[in-house]
Amino acid sequence: MRLNLYRGFMKKTILLLALMISLPAYCATYSAGVSKVDLHNRVVDANTKLPIANAKVSLPKFNYTTYTDANGNFELEDIDATTILSVEKSGYRPFSLTVSDTSNALMIGIQKSGAMDIVIESDMMHLGDDNYSRASANAHNFKLRSSGPFYSKSFIMKTPTLSSKNYLVIGSIMGVDTQLARSMGQNRIVNTFASPPEVYFNGTKIAEIQLNGDNQKIRLPNNLILPERQNEVTIKTGRNLMQVAYIDYDDIEI
Repeated sequence: MRLNLYRGFMKKTILLLALMISLPAYCATYSAGVSKVDLHNRVVDANTKLPIANAKVSLPKFNYTTYTDANGNFELEDIDATTILSVEKSGYRPFSLTVSDTSNALMIGIQKSGAMDIVIESDMMHLGDDNYSRASANAHNFKLRSSGPFYSKSFIMKTPTLSSKNYLVIGSIMGVDTQLARSMGQNRIVNTFASPPEVYFNGTKIAEIQLNGDNQKIRLPNNLILPERQNEVTIKTGRNLMQVAYIDYDDIEI
């Protein structure tokens, strides 16, 4: 699970959309900060474009971890399934994306962390009840066992955050089986769909997650922030809306 709090993210969002890595004309960009290239896999600084050495690159579900060399290059094992790739480096914001093809090299630009950024969770997590259809979004790629239908974590936010726009960033999420996700072709379920996962901040619902994807940003209302005190984020997975005999939780991985 990649959960981060970014301070003043509205300004940074504008920069992030503009800071696409400078690449040759044949490179096809498909995600913010990530491009397909016909070169080595590489991690670079999103601002300076300089290579980042000793960054940790992992495919958690395959128990695969490697590190970038002095030129920011890294090797990936071949996979034939959709999974989450994560990048970590001290002094930089954790980054993750969903990948399904490692045959084409990737160039990944990561951003330096801000003074008020908070990394809430860095491990992958499976929410639900381990009861899911193979037609569910990416269910055939699930590997972890469920830790239950919800996740909660407490953390302290400083007083200066009240003068900024603050966002919760969910690095990657798979398995969401909402009606919208089904209509977008993200799963192959025909006769049912689930309610969306819900995000709560200090006991108040602030968002619903309708689609699978990477780096989803959720605004934290400043009036709910408890400065210099414990704040809590909770993510609850959805439920199968067609099952009435018992509660059937939607299985997701974050």
